Amino acid sequence: MFGLTALELARIQFGFTVSFHIVFPAITIGLASYLVVLEGLWLLKKNEVYRDLYRFWSAIFAVNFAMGVVSGLVMAYEFGTNWSFFSAFAGPITGPLLAYEVLTAFFLEAGFLGVALFGWNKVGPGLHFFATTMVALGTLISATWILASNSWMQTPQGFEIVDGRVVPVDWLKVIFNPSFPYRLAHMTIAAFLSTALFVGAAGAWHLLRGNDNPRVRKMYSMAMWMVLIAAPVQIVVGDAHGLNTLEHQPAKIAAMEGHWRNEPGAGVPLILFGVPDMEKEETRYAIAIPRLGSLILTHSLDGQFKGLSEFDARDRPNSLILFWSFRIMVGLGLLMLLLGVVGLLLRSKRRLFSQRLFLRFATLMGPSGLIALLAGWYTTEIGRQPWVVYGVMRTENAVSNHSALALSATLVVFVVVYFTVFGLGISYMLKLVGKGPVEGQHDNATPGGKTMRPARPLSAAPDDVDPIPG
Repeated sequence: MFGLTALELARIQFGFTVSFHIVFPAITIGLASYLVVLEGLWLLKKNEVYRDLYRFWSAIFAVNFAMGVVSGLVMAYEFGTNWSFFSAFAGPITGPLLAYEVLTAFFLEAGFLGVALFGWNKVGPGLHFFATTMVALGTLISATWILASNSWMQTPQGFEIVDGRVVPVDWLKVIFNPSFPYRLAHMTIAAFLSTALFVGAAGAWHLLRGNDNPRVRKMYSMAMWMVLIAAPVQIVVGDAHGLNTLEHQPAKIAAMEGHWRNEPGAGVPLILFGVPDMEKEETRYAIAIPRLGSLILTHSLDGQFKGLSEFDARDRPNSLILFWSFRIMVGLGLLMLLLGVVGLLLRSKRRLFSQRLFLRFATLMGPSGLIALLAGWYTTEIGRQPWVVYGVMRTENAVSNHSALALSATLVVFVVVYFTVFGLGISYMLKLVGKGPVEGQHDNATPGGKTMRPARPLSAAPDDVDPIPG
């Protein structure tokens, strides 16, 4: 297919499926915690606005949760089908970590999800709030185990290689590997930011359409507060993550910066724009700020770090992709910070809900958190290449012995099925958002408390929304 090798097709296929999947857990993590806040405020203030918002966003959460589960199952099978040599080699570590995620997080979520979605008229307020909290806790625990596994692949430690397989010798070192705290914090905040931008865009869109009511105002206001708080925190965490990456994966940093070689006695410039050329070992059309790269990455105007030319050609990640994926992430992050700061200024002038240009800006920024998350994920994963376990196992040695034809066929099937199934799911979820929160939000139960619908996640969504885009 297009002259690609089986290895390249396997990477594209996994990258395609993980790109779809990661969007849903990010929103799940953010919305679950948002639901905890909403219900907690309702219990504290007895303001029905919070309860109506809970019921509105819980329906969207249910649809998103279902799509996240389905898309995640596919990836689990891919480890065995497309990456069997990796599974055989690293399975003694990655297998238990993923099993812990199922035994702790997934069971916790599944155990309390039904109560959170359908238990309003069946259990007391305190128990219902506990169930919501447990679901949110489950999403965070899930992220912890998944990122522990991924971080170990980035900065492996706590193992030995015995008979061609990794064997864990210190689980604490395996889990709490050098990059784990930074990745966990970075991903969790990214999930909160993505959700806040999603919620904020929904509120801004309704305000632009004239659907101005206390529920819309409240969710929009809360989202803008979250963006204001989370965006600068994410920038600080991202800086710390970058310093950690420089220490443990210097080739990735050099590729991200488009930095090829050092000049004696000179600091490293920050290249704002350019086109890295892997063959000529240079970044063409570079527009740079002198010494700023040194200041950011070494906190010194004269500090230097390895250029990509100092690494063996076989060990270099693709600088062109990393250079731009990183800048997309950072550029969107700066726009998020701008959104939060301008929102604060408008709030102080009592124009947060009426300034239409800003409302359009907030609406357009709705998908920016997820786009930045995907760009960051590409930066992380492509930057690890050519290693699947950094410095231990090369990606070319991890892929299964499939033909390019077989992988091409399955990739085409994945593309068609994913865009059809998840396209419909996302369309349905957006239609739920488009309805907007109303007073006495639908709760799937009769006045007597008996539900007339099956208690499954998708049943939390109302019946009066056409799931077929039209």
